[in-house]
Amino acid sequence: MPRPIINEEECSGCGVCVDACPNKVIELVGDVAEAINEDDCTACGDCLEECPMGAITEIEED
Repeated sequence: MPRPIINEEECSGCGVCVDACPNKVIELVGDVAEAINEDDCTACGDCLEECPMGAITEIEED
């Protein structure tokens, strides 16, 4: 199952990915985004496309 990976060093904490995610997989924790509900990720790619910093990638996991 795919899941988003957020590079904390590149994340600006703007929250665009949080708003873009239809399943509420990503939340702001402190000053950076974190994938907290990874089981709900459908790999739609909205967070990757909307992140202005390019801080999100996706990996495939079993």
